[in-house]
Amino acid sequence: MAGEPQDDCLFCKIVAGSIPATIVRETDTTVAFRDINPQAPTHVLVIPKAHHRDAAALATAAPELAADVLRETQAVADDEKLESYRIIFNTGSGAGQTVWHAHAHVLGGRGLEWPPG
Repeated sequence: MAGEPQDDCLFCKIVAGSIPATIVRETDTTVAFRDINPQAPTHVLVIPKAHHRDAAALATAAPELAADVLRETQAVADDEKLESYRIIFNTGSGAGQTVWHAHAHVLGGRGLEWPPG
């Protein structure tokens, strides 16, 4: 069920505190933590505490929570003193989503060309 913690979800376990993470911010509705495989000098994931499979499901079921996630990406960028940064939501395995809990990647600290690579 959307919003309910999933026993097999890595990010739900981070929210619950049963798997450690380097948490950089936390609100009532979100958690932000450093990616364990950073793709830029700053690479932080911002997730909703409630489980939603991907960004599309999050936006449909809980648009106010999706807005909380986006607001926190700005707060992370401010805390990390990023003048420029990229926010990425991978939705679906073909786009590179590997954890089935909606999450935004905040990337910065180096030039970020498009397309990525």
